[in-house]
Amino acid sequence: MTIQDAWGILKGEENAATEYLKKTTTGQLTSAFSPVVGRALDATSATKYYSDLVNTYNKIPLVEKVNPDLKEYATHKAIDGLFFVIAQEEKNIRDNPGARTTELLKKVFDPTNYK
Repeated sequence: MTIQDAWGILKGEENAATEYLKKTTTGQLTSAFSPVVGRALDATSATKYYSDLVNTYNKIPLVEKVNPDLKEYATHKAIDGLFFVIAQEEKNIRDNPGARTTELLKKVFDPTNYK
């Protein structure tokens, strides 16, 4: 993390830390989540008809195309969900001093420290 990255997190949008984490960890998370998601999907036979169904759906004009690779799609959605929850918690920490439960959070997210 650079000084510029840290400053961007401190002074940035309500989800700046989440966006930084997303930018720097998505590849690693994809590698870690993909096998787990694949095993879960294989255990339920969820992939059996998905690809054919989505490929047919994607032929419909004017629809938003869906990824026909269920494992890739589900992995991506799981990571999106993870970052959604992280962004909610980040907003809570920024907005609610009571949510700053450690000395580090109190120091980093107290806006009076950066005026």
